[in-house]
Amino acid sequence: MRVFHEDLSEYDYQDEDAFTDRESGVHALWYRPAYTRLNIGWLAAGRPYSTGPVPTAFVEKLKAVQEVQWMNVRLGVHACDLCPADEAPEGNGEVRIPGGPGIAYAAPFLITHYITAHGYRPPQAFMDAVLAVDLDAWASARWPDVPFPWVPDDAERMLE
Repeated sequence: MRVFHEDLSEYDYQDEDAFTDRESGVHALWYRPAYTRLNIGWLAAGRPYSTGPVPTAFVEKLKAVQEVQWMNVRLGVHACDLCPADEAPEGNGEVRIPGGPGIAYAAPFLITHYITAHGYRPPQAFMDAVLAVDLDAWASARWPDVPFPWVPDDAERMLE
């Protein structure tokens, strides 16, 4: 069964946020966030969600963020339960997008699929936050830096 959360409700799935270095797949860091995490795009079959057009620039930027940020990746995967079982794409991670002061948006990695395949329209505040990401800075981040600006200096790090 998929996890469903209303958009903009407080994220409470995990106490810590964890980033894995995409290049090594080994290096990781984790910390208890000082910011409030708000759910975006945790959809499930049988539950209503907002639909409507979204700007192409937003979708492209969100996809680009997902190319550089590897967040809360787990060993298992979950499939889109809005799709027929034999056609459902799978995901196993999350995305963090900084919002206003003290707010970060927490979305499942399948969010771009929900937008492009199922017409999901995230809240405008999330779309604005994605468009505000400094993608050049995030894409150039190399371990021990990660593509997210609010990692505390005392984050625990696994080097091997």
